[in-house]
Amino acid sequence: MYQAQLRWKPIAILLVLAMVWGANMAIIKIGARELAPLFMAGLRSLVASVCLYAWMKAKGITIFPSKSVLGHGIVIGLLFGSEFGLIYVALGYTLASRTYVLLYTAPFFVALGAHFFLKGDRLNPWKAAGLILAFAGVAALFMRELGSFSLTALPGDLMALAAGLMWGSTTVYLKKYLSYRTMPLQTLFYQVCFSAPPLFLMSILLEHPIVSGFSLAAGLSVFYQCIIIAFLSYLVWFELIHRYPVSLLHGFSFFTPVFGVFLSGALILGEVISSRLIVALTLVSVGMVFVNRRPRAKSAAEGFSIGGHPLETKLTK
Repeated sequence: MYQAQLRWKPIAILLVLAMVWGANMAIIKIGARELAPLFMAGLRSLVASVCLYAWMKAKGITIFPSKSVLGHGIVIGLLFGSEFGLIYVALGYTLASRTYVLLYTAPFFVALGAHFFLKGDRLNPWKAAGLILAFAGVAALFMRELGSFSLTALPGDLMALAAGLMWGSTTVYLKKYLSYRTMPLQTLFYQVCFSAPPLFLMSILLEHPIVSGFSLAAGLSVFYQCIIIAFLSYLVWFELIHRYPVSLLHGFSFFTPVFGVFLSGALILGEVISSRLIVALTLVSVGMVFVNRRPRAKSAAEGFSIGGHPLETKLTK
């Protein structure tokens, strides 16, 4: 049954999902102590694609509705692989808390891309204000504040920002070519399935050693990324998409970087949360709210459309 408002149960589920996704960067960094990052990203996509394939078959969902969908699926898989390859490698250079803030510039890249490539999705004053706030947040994060660490973290910061661009590009591409042809689970499957081969290939070419050990912590990290994040949490998310308006779910998107900074960064990894990082997080989060704000009439109309794709409405990573 499709419902037009959120009650306490879906709100609680959304907050739990945001916490689960907010812990992900820390879990990745823990796993990367023994597993090469690109290999780990490829393994995540491979395991998730196998699980999703079995689930879709059990539910009777067609994998590829047409040949043209297959072609577009390969493209979004390559974009998705680029995004996560950048995220996993970036975490080796910079803090998880900084990665969350920079990655969640994705909605602003979506707003810019939609203005130029999607009909009827132009910039408005709210989106423009959100873009300005996001730019100010990123600028604040890149300002010198930690001496030599800023230069050391710069490659990771730039990769995290590029991952946000890839995420935004995937969203725009999906909205333009696949949102009216496929179901959300199908597009998620294309992303994880077609991202695995290039990630494994890059790992073989660039990473040595690929596996330096496999402790209990590494095993739990892999399980968390593959099963908890890439499979189970997304299934719960898509169930929410089918029950509630996406416009309402969007309002909770800013919780993931907030939880990411304080849960992954401060609590799990013990990272220093500087005042400038708090400023950047605040600006990006408020900007995200502005970008996702829609006029009341339009929100009501869009609220009952469930054809959006997983990355368009995902709170993750």
